[in-house]
Amino acid sequence: MGLSNAIQLGRRIRVRIAHREALGAPVRRALVRSLYTQPLSLVIGVLTGVFSAAVAGIVSDNAALLAMAGLLGLIAAVRVVFAFRLSAETGVSTRALEWVYAAGAFAYSAQLGLIAAMTMFYNCPAAVQGMMLVNGVGYGCGVCARNAGRPAIALGQLSLSALPVVTVALWSGSPASLALAISIVLLLGGMASIVINLFATLRHAIGAAETSAQLADKMQHLARTDIVTGLANRAGLNHAVAERVAELPEGRILALFWIDLDRFKEVNDLLGHPVGDRVLAQVAQRLRESVPDGSTLARFGGDEFIALFEVDSRAECERVAARVLENVTRPMRIDDERLEVPASMGIALMPEDASDVDGLMQGADLALYQAKVGGKNHSRFFDKSMSRNLARRREIEAELRAAIQRDELSIFFQPIVDLETGRIRTFEALVRWFHPQKGELKPDEFIPVAEETGAIVTLGNWITAQAARAAIHWPDDVTIAVNLSSVQIRAPGAALGILSALREAGLHPSRLELEVTESLFLEDNHATANFIHELSAAGVRFALDDFGTGYSSLGYINSFPFTKIKVDRSFVSGPNVGRKTDAIIRAVAEMGARLDIEIVAEGIETPDQLAAVRAAGCSLGQGYYFSRAVPDYLAAMLLAQECDQGRRATV
Repeated sequence: MGLSNAIQLGRRIRVRIAHREALGAPVRRALVRSLYTQPLSLVIGVLTGVFSAAVAGIVSDNAALLAMAGLLGLIAAVRVVFAFRLSAETGVSTRALEWVYAAGAFAYSAQLGLIAAMTMFYNCPAAVQGMMLVNGVGYGCGVCARNAGRPAIALGQLSLSALPVVTVALWSGSPASLALAISIVLLLGGMASIVINLFATLRHAIGAAETSAQLADKMQHLARTDIVTGLANRAGLNHAVAERVAELPEGRILALFWIDLDRFKEVNDLLGHPVGDRVLAQVAQRLRESVPDGSTLARFGGDEFIALFEVDSRAECERVAARVLENVTRPMRIDDERLEVPASMGIALMPEDASDVDGLMQGADLALYQAKVGGKNHSRFFDKSMSRNLARRREIEAELRAAIQRDELSIFFQPIVDLETGRIRTFEALVRWFHPQKGELKPDEFIPVAEETGAIVTLGNWITAQAARAAIHWPDDVTIAVNLSSVQIRAPGAALGILSALREAGLHPSRLELEVTESLFLEDNHATANFIHELSAAGVRFALDDFGTGYSSLGYINSFPFTKIKVDRSFVSGPNVGRKTDAIIRAVAEMGARLDIEIVAEGIETPDQLAAVRAAGCSLGQGYYFSRAVPDYLAAMLLAQECDQGRRATV
């Protein structure tokens, strides 16, 4: 290979270097940082050069060489200082790191190359020339491998340490010197090729590692993000909560809002899941606009959201809570459909309410439950009494499930009487719990717990089965009435469970009346309608209970096959009974007569109340005036007494 070919090779190498230098910032940073790894190897290299230069000056007794050796030592000292100081430095820019290293490397290489060339120029002893030639060219070849991450620096050092020797060899003109110059030029070409290949390998390895890291970060982000709302999912929330709790500054308060959308299931059932997803996305956007900057937001479940952020005081938290609830519950319009999605919100604070993540989450969950009990669009802060109530509910839940197995529960029966004839038309089945240690527990204590925990499904089916077994022994014209919970109705196979209980007891479906309240229709019209129509088709009758106390609507009466309407006791024996309540009862009774629906007056306790509801047009009555709820054997005795009285009247 001639000199011109070597020059052309050098040009091609420069082009390839320029092309491959177009790197991403993280990869470039990693390659530059590789220059500063293992600074001890740099120390060994530069000290070897300084030692050789000093020996060359002393052996040759040449003042110029000694001076050049001293300058080389100074450059080496500066390089070593910067190498150690910047090897652990992370705040310096990539460009600055590269320039500092390049300046020291080029200065040292050029100085070392000049010293090697001077030993040839001054015709120093052959051993000295050989030593410095090996040091100069050898150093340049060695750093090519060490600094291949930055090819320009590596090849620059090689060139600066070798070209002065080539220049002096060409100037000398002897055949041996010319051969030396050609050999070094060829060596430059070979080392350049090696540097390029090493650089390509390093760049590919670092680039692949960087890509893998980015992909891992992306996968981690996806694994912690809810695809519908773009908020964190449960995994992302758990990670964020742990970090926020660990990093909570002294004197700051960490607030956790737990938000539950009420009646969201209706949106999915009636309008479809795509619309439901858009509702969730819009709620998420409203949350982003309502909470302080830097808050952690997550979709915790199907229609539940979590907001986590720092505040200075409880008062500030109250202001944020009001803003969040107002914005989230504002009506929204989707595809020209105006939707109202009420929400409930529970709030817990750290360190006021909890000292760890689990306590904070549990506090907000308990507060959310209390908010839902208070009605739609309510928020509640956690307080200590909620934990006591939770413990009490859990105790009742566990004991209730065991009570069914141990036969601690009993069914009592309260008669519903025909006001015209005085005969018993129906018995309402009422559950009683006689605890062996705590005595009688009121239904108000355990029925809500059963509804919350889902135990009401088992309990409701048990009540229906027990009532049906008792009714099978009564006259065929006496029916049994059972109250139904909305939770029980929504349970899968609810209608089938009731029909199975009737079939096992041998009771005809027409002798069963199921009492439902108006609140049932506000929660899930679709499921309720299917349930009622399926059982009505089998012959089961339905009564509308507590009429007048809820969101009374004549639409329910028109839509569903009710055979009875029970006027709430507050209109019969409540503290506000008077002319207005009497007029209301008369209006309901007249409506019932026209629709062929029997009207039951609840809570009759005195003869005057009996006379009033009879005069108002009610056909049936229930209350202590006739009888309290009694066990099944006493219910059978009441029916037997009626039968005896009927026979005596006939005689």
